[in-house]
Amino acid sequence: MGCGNIFFTLVITLSAALITYNVIISANAPLKSEFPGPSKTNPSIATTDGDGGFISVDPIIKMPLDRSKKRLFHTAVTSSDSVYNTWQARVMYYWFKRFRDQPGSEMGGFTRILHSGRPDRFMDEIPTFGYIVLNRPWAFVQWLQQADIKEEYILMAEPDHLIVKPIPNLSRDGLGAAFPFFYIEPKKYETVLRKFFPEDKGPIANIDPIGNSPVIVGKEALKKIAPTWMNVSLAMKKDPEADKSFGWVLEMYAYAVASALHGVGNILYKDFMIQGKLTYGKIGEWRFDKRSFDAVWPPRNLPMPPPGVPESVVTLVKMVNEATANIPNWGS
Repeated sequence: MGCGNIFFTLVITLSAALITYNVIISANAPLKSEFPGPSKTNPSIATTDGDGGFISVDPIIKMPLDRSKKRLFHTAVTSSDSVYNTWQARVMYYWFKRFRDQPGSEMGGFTRILHSGRPDRFMDEIPTFGYIVLNRPWAFVQWLQQADIKEEYILMAEPDHLIVKPIPNLSRDGLGAAFPFFYIEPKKYETVLRKFFPEDKGPIANIDPIGNSPVIVGKEALKKIAPTWMNVSLAMKKDPEADKSFGWVLEMYAYAVASALHGVGNILYKDFMIQGKLTYGKIGEWRFDKRSFDAVWPPRNLPMPPPGVPESVVTLVKMVNEATANIPNWGS
């Protein structure tokens, strides 16, 4: 679908590189190094990186839903109970709460969809829903079937997403709103994708270059997409050619295919998210790698990067430091 022309910063996420957060910045202005805060002229957000279904918890945040003129969306984040996912989810939820009720926000409730198969000790801190382990699409199928979701739209996000400004509902006219990933290339893999998206379903260009996150989509549309997403994911995994071609982005391709199969196109917002640069194997003067904290909690008061580091990275470190300074019992 077409590219959106938005004027606000939206998401910061963790990538797999040395600087692992991706950052959503403004379409017409850089993300400044000063601490993020509410803005009347440039509202936006950022995100941070991110098995079980018997958990009995109301997954909906208890908050007023009387903002009748707004098209509220519910933020859903899948997460395990690992230290790695948990500290990211706690930082993300801290910033979600900071920006949820700011001017320009259409952020409604929040759910951590926990796939550990058992409750954890952060369920009183973060609204949580549990599901039986299979895969991420199955998590959304179960959540959509079982949870009482008040909002009519869903934002699918990741634990490593940092919200940096209030997020408006970017979807409209039956279209989802999504970030276009340069490495999702339906045309390049047309031969493989035709196994799951036959020619009678339309041109391959109908498959948007997206994953399932970040995506804002109508709840009723997602209820239709999610089971197909699950089935396409399983079919791709069983197909040696597809599994080899798509690797770790297989579920992303599967979501893009499922969305196209149901005729749900997406407005592509290139400024929805800022991604970190891949710098595998490189260690410079200053380094922050989320994967250094896969089994231990990041300490409070991380050292700031040296001069010359991109402003988005400075903002990211400041945001992590503020969150860890204010979240109770951090690291315990």
